[in-house]
Amino acid sequence: MQEPLVETKRDKELKSRRAHILEAALMSFLEKGYHQTGVRDIAKRAGVSLGNLYNHFSGKHAVLAEIAALEREELQPFLSYLRNDVAPLEVLEGFVRNYLIHLSAPENVILSLEIASEAVRKPDIAKMFLENQNALLDALASLLTRGVKEGCFRSLPDTRGAASLILDAMEGKALRATLQTDKTTIGHAELWDFIKNAVTNPPD
Repeated sequence: MQEPLVETKRDKELKSRRAHILEAALMSFLEKGYHQTGVRDIAKRAGVSLGNLYNHFSGKHAVLAEIAALEREELQPFLSYLRNDVAPLEVLEGFVRNYLIHLSAPENVILSLEIASEAVRKPDIAKMFLENQNALLDALASLLTRGVKEGCFRSLPDTRGAASLILDAMEGKALRATLQTDKTTIGHAELWDFIKNAVTNPPD
């Protein structure tokens, strides 16, 4: 039987340095914008030489690809939650509440705007982040489909389209709330009431 791989001290140091460079890149993107940030800016902020940075990342685009991978990791708890087998309406409300908190964190709003503006110019960047969005859409659509089958939700002819509208509403609320206030969290009650009324049958 093959022995499990043991992470060496050097491996740990390289991983730590890579994470440090990535953190420096994120802070630079948030402060100056992705387009205005150069690899030299990232290296300077991370306190490493340009050559050392290139040992870890081939360039700024590679850093953004890593951020896309990290975003996918951040979405995993939400994806798992949407697959929860408890009452669909309960799962949906919990998702709206918790994902809205995630979306409305100022750093997430700023980074989303930066990525969106760059994705318009570079389709490969759009592809990376759309894959994450599609994974979330698929999980939410599956929850809506289950809710329709179980009679918790009204008949929805296009559950993926409905899922897309729900995410659009959440992202829009998070953006407006962040621009209009300095709060780090926003209430979900009003939005949840709107979403609940949109997916459930009206009371008799």
